Amino acid sequence: MLKEKTALITGAYGGIGLETARLFRANGACVVGIDTEHEDGLDQEIHFYKMDLCSTKDCEAVYRRIQKKYPNIDILVNCAGVTRDALTKNMTERQWDECIDVNLKGAWNITRLVGPAMQKQKSGSIINISSVVGVYGNIGQSNYAATKAGMIGMTKSWAKEFAFRGGNVRVNAIAPGYTRTNMLKSVPQDLLDQFAGQTMLGRLAEPIEIAFVALFLASDMSSYVTGSVIQADGGMRL
Repeated sequence: MLKEKTALITGAYGGIGLETARLFRANGACVVGIDTEHEDGLDQEIHFYKMDLCSTKDCEAVYRRIQKKYPNIDILVNCAGVTRDALTKNMTERQWDECIDVNLKGAWNITRLVGPAMQKQKSGSIINISSVVGVYGNIGQSNYAATKAGMIGMTKSWAKEFAFRGGNVRVNAIAPGYTRTNMLKSVPQDLLDQFAGQTMLGRLAEPIEIAFVALFLASDMSSYVTGSVIQADGGMRL
């Protein structure tokens, strides 16, 4: 399905990012993973590069290294993200800034490099991992919600920008519901049960289920889909 394609995935060493990387690899793609903690090298047939997405300078330097080995990136998945939860009245400037820098600026930092390159090669698929919190909001997550809503705004803007003058680059977003990743490990079980009860399917998502949506958007099966937001949330009732 992704044979002879190269995919660049941020936040590729855990959760949805890792499942997406594994799935893309299983479907024939050469996968380049970006992570802030993981050292450069090959792991599980994924070629990892250590990059600080919050630093424009570091992004540019590491991307130049990636380009030397992988000159044509066909797929970009912006998956890196953090939460720094607090009620607005209690939220610190650092909590706000860290969330904005990683989730929003980080996606912009790498896409400003990859998007124009895709436009020049006249093909590509960019997939932004947003969240239902960016659609509906959530108590204690104003910073996170702002970043995920911002990703939806960037998705629609980039879908126009990178298709301009025959660029033929598709840009879409996935808005997952509550998914069983490390982000939820600190959440009490009674709250997880409550979140599950808010869905039509009565359960939380598994990371692979979000990765399947990303595979669809990365492949030619979605060749006429761009500027869209797919809510993979089990039918949340909010």
